[in-house]
Amino acid sequence: MRRSCCLCLPLLLAPFARAQDPPRAPFDPLNGMDPDGRITRPKIPDDVPHPERWRYTPEARMKPGSVFERFLVSSFISPILFREEDIGFGGGFALTDVDFRDQRYREFANILATYSEEGQQAFRINWSRWTNHRELPEGGVLREERGRIYARIGYEKTLTRRFFGFGSRTRQDAETSYTEELSTIGAGWRFSLPDPGSDWVVRSDLQAEHHNLAGGRVSAVNSTETISPDLVADGDSLGQLWWTNTFGWDTRDSMAQPYEGIRIGGTANVAWGTDGELGAILGIDGQHVFALPPLLHLGGQGVEENPPTDVLAFGAFVQDTVGDLPFYSLPTLGGTNTLRGFIQNRFTDRAAAHFSAEYRVNLIPRGITFNPTVRIERIGLGIFYECGTVAGGIEDLHQGRYLDSYGFGLRIAFSREAVFRVDWGYGNEGTNFTLAFGNSF
Repeated sequence: MRRSCCLCLPLLLAPFARAQDPPRAPFDPLNGMDPDGRITRPKIPDDVPHPERWRYTPEARMKPGSVFERFLVSSFISPILFREEDIGFGGGFALTDVDFRDQRYREFANILATYSEEGQQAFRINWSRWTNHRELPEGGVLREERGRIYARIGYEKTLTRRFFGFGSRTRQDAETSYTEELSTIGAGWRFSLPDPGSDWVVRSDLQAEHHNLAGGRVSAVNSTETISPDLVADGDSLGQLWWTNTFGWDTRDSMAQPYEGIRIGGTANVAWGTDGELGAILGIDGQHVFALPPLLHLGGQGVEENPPTDVLAFGAFVQDTVGDLPFYSLPTLGGTNTLRGFIQNRFTDRAAAHFSAEYRVNLIPRGITFNPTVRIERIGLGIFYECGTVAGGIEDLHQGRYLDSYGFGLRIAFSREAVFRVDWGYGNEGTNFTLAFGNSF
């Protein structure tokens, strides 16, 4: 069994100054929440546009204090331990704080840090801030989910990147390996038009990257630089500036955990390289999410902020490349979010098409309550099927080999916007394991 792990979870511990808010009343772990975790949605002010796209957080979920004092209320720590033959024994942690700096749910931050005895390492910090935030007179806050600003910085040294060649017909025994050092820094802004919560959503990001390549460490597998020396030479010691823009019509009731609605959009990822080359990945995508009758629970009770809801979700995208990009920047399938039954980046080429279907069922609709403040909001099951292909150009996708995978996984939610996912995917080359933050689409 091969394992793919993408864990972009939790927080920052740096000593930032804390914003000054009005004095708070003594913390009540049930203020705005029932003992079983049910949250009654309050009356939304009449001047709030598209109220279904604003998330309500009661006072009970805004425990004051440090990240450790708020553990499993608004901060979540996940220890990471692993041992693999090619990278040795390693470990680290992932820390998420959805109320970073104790700002009454204005900011989110996370940090991931891992290191192995063979020198594989990853350090990532992500931060975001909601741009539309309302205090309610009766207590609690509203946050419009679509309007956010972002920033990120990271460094990774991965000893076991895989490359199998180009196309959908590459053989499993064509696997090669390379080491990649990747440094990134970026920022972006997402907003809706014409008003907060409107159907038209725009996001624009800038990210600078630097790539260094070296020989791979996968046992009994050729190094990529031996099999494809020109590809590795073209991508080594390369800096890139990516400008990513997405624009779409989006009627979903949530971008993190939708229960109904449609998205139809397009993406343009443009990259300038320090080698003077210019390239871009252009794409279109769509989603359709349906709420279904509850299977293993009774559904919501009255007017809830986040009623337990079973859904059937469909997602698809098509991508094509124009200009020149290094091989590791081209569209790929396999791993964390696409063809989850295959290893990360199993199939690579200049164009890709992918379709997903997932049935998301609540197993424990009210989660687990450990004490009045520590609780898991919901535990669910995801059953998925995916198919896709890659080709040398969008005009050749119909000639690509049909690839599919299927599987199931757990969904552990601390809130509607904080879902952790564990997936087991199956394909015709074996089994793949994924641990990730957020849904795959």
